[in-house]
Amino acid sequence: MLRLSHGVRRASLYEGRLKYLLNNEWKESAATEYIPVHNPATQEVVCEVPKMPLSEMNAVAESSAEAYKSWRETSILSRQQIMLKYQQLIKENKTEVAKLITREQGKTLADAEGDVHRGLQVVEHACGIPSLMQGETLQGLSKDLDIKSYREPLGVVAGVCPFNFPAMIPLWMYPVALMCGNTFIMKPSERVPGASTLLSQLLIDSGLPAGCLNTVHGSHDCVNFICDNEHIRAVSFVGGNGAGEHINNRAAGSNGKRVQSNMGAKNHGIIMPDANKNATLNQLVGAAFGAAGQRCMALPVGIFVGEAREWIPDLLQMAKDLKCGPGHEPGCDVGPVISPQAKEYIEGVITQSVAEGCHLLLDGRNTTVPGYEKGNFVGPTIITGCKPGMRAYEEEIFGPVFCTVEAETLDEAIALVNSNQWGNGTAIFTNNGATARKFQHEIQAGQVGINVPIPVPLPMFSFTGNKKSYVGSGHNFYGKAGVHFYTQLKTITELWRAEDATELKAEVAMPTMK
Repeated sequence: MLRLSHGVRRASLYEGRLKYLLNNEWKESAATEYIPVHNPATQEVVCEVPKMPLSEMNAVAESSAEAYKSWRETSILSRQQIMLKYQQLIKENKTEVAKLITREQGKTLADAEGDVHRGLQVVEHACGIPSLMQGETLQGLSKDLDIKSYREPLGVVAGVCPFNFPAMIPLWMYPVALMCGNTFIMKPSERVPGASTLLSQLLIDSGLPAGCLNTVHGSHDCVNFICDNEHIRAVSFVGGNGAGEHINNRAAGSNGKRVQSNMGAKNHGIIMPDANKNATLNQLVGAAFGAAGQRCMALPVGIFVGEAREWIPDLLQMAKDLKCGPGHEPGCDVGPVISPQAKEYIEGVITQSVAEGCHLLLDGRNTTVPGYEKGNFVGPTIITGCKPGMRAYEEEIFGPVFCTVEAETLDEAIALVNSNQWGNGTAIFTNNGATARKFQHEIQAGQVGINVPIPVPLPMFSFTGNKKSYVGSGHNFYGKAGVHFYTQLKTITELWRAEDATELKAEVAMPTMK
């Protein structure tokens, strides 16, 4: 049983039937249906998520709307003090949160701690939001006329989170939203709710007033509630294209809400023959197979230019050395994928790639781990001979599958990347500055790495996926763009005529009481 560092036992929050958070209290749902959460390494049911009835979700929205009335009037310095305490509590309980991620999602403990750490960085950045909330003033626009603008919160906002980053993605959302003066409704992934539950409790422990952060649980009906409820002004989403496009169409298109929606990807890396070979291969293996490939910023396609294709056998040997196993065991490199359905899909794509004429340099199908025979394990897989139009090349597999493509020139490689329908990220590996400059100038992707395989920006910037990887109002996650998403500008034009000024002078004579 997990124990927080300050000694308070919280295991009941994320074991058995999960409760939902309302007004800083964990409530038992009246749901009649529950979604089982499985440990993907064992298939053990670790908890159950309620499909909350609409009446409970409406009560959550009413609570958030009521809390907003006072939270928006709370000084930004008071909000900052809460967030400063929160980041300290996350640091103290980082390992406990990571263990929950490993139990429910499957990633290795080291990778899970990285998940928490990247989210913590956004919390730390949120502590500095007062400087990003500053408005603008222009005096003397004309005689006695001044104009000023400042940022106001939107109201109640909500977040819909994916399974692959149970800590980082929620922490992209509500710390920024709350610091801007909004109240927040969180829908954790029904597959991995534990980490988000513990993180919510830590925020309550940090002094957040009741109703400022509430949670809802469920699946499709819960998402549609968030899209439709009249109190919710904006929706943040990270996940697949099907759900993301649905949320954008329903929340923004039908209901006029703001939406930020980060979706699928098929990131390509270009490997030039002048790159540092050992460093490049190490980074390719980590980016392709880390987290069992379940990252939207994974690197599942490598374009080997010219003589760099001779490195593929070395890549194969490094991939063979990776160890599959449950994430909690030391020395494990590749954990299970999230579900039996995901395993079946991934292996189906691999099988079809062979039927389409590809060659399996390394086949991860039918991987079993002694003692964990029921686990959703897919071993590292390398497919050569992939071409545009083939399923393995076109689809986001979201598994430990690396497709190699060969090109003769940098221009040919850039053209391949730019023809990709997604635009989350890309990378080039080279020691030539001119090559890197040409690449970053011509490439069509939101996040570009130069000798960096997973170029996820730090929180002072923003997550800037584009093309089919992003739909919404144009505001990206965290950084300045995140503040702009969760606020609206108000502009005041003032006219105070100089001749109307009252000149006051003290009267020192004895009052006559006339």
